[in-house]
Amino acid sequence: MKKLIRLGALVLVIMMAAVGCGEKKEEAPAQELYPVTINGKEIRIGETKVQTLLDEGLRITTSEMTEDKQINEYEIDPEAELEPMTYYTGGSVWVTDSIYAHISIATDEEAVRMGDATIGRLEFSLISGEEDELKKITLNGVPVNEITREKAGEMFPDFTGDEYMWLQYGTDYEYNMSFDNDGNLTGFSLEKKYDVDWLGDKSE
Repeated sequence: MKKLIRLGALVLVIMMAAVGCGEKKEEAPAQELYPVTINGKEIRIGETKVQTLLDEGLRITTSEMTEDKQINEYEIDPEAELEPMTYYTGGSVWVTDSIYAHISIATDEEAVRMGDATIGRLEFSLISGEEDELKKITLNGVPVNEITREKAGEMFPDFTGDEYMWLQYGTDYEYNMSFDNDGNLTGFSLEKKYDVDWLGDKSE
């Protein structure tokens, strides 16, 4: 049964769903995987483990609303055991006090500690970042403070969009970049596509 679940006080886990259990589809050309770096550490969506971020000293947190409508924030427990073949979302990775990324993680065929789960998605918010903070993050080798809408078109000529968005939704990965009126990058996301039933299955 697919169901809403929690892992103790951690609400990083919001949906349990089988990963990679759909019908076999005809193979399509593989997309290119564009890496991100944080403080010089490369992150490859669908490959890099959560422990890589923790080893860099980055905080990964989840939030929980109490009965009296207060929000409590918790740092994840990397030793907590996660279900096999499951996709988890609802966490945040803090690069600085003002720059963060929402994170989703996935497990394979065996239960693993949270630190050994794979990073499946990162969605960065850059609006509040100062230039020296933005330099800590690169997308495909380019510091994000240098990526304008024009630059994005040069970096990713096969993407589509308009002056405010530049994106690619492929068979393997999804990339999405957003820009302000001046063409400055305000946020971006990278996601490895998993076969996940987000609606769940209420049957036993």
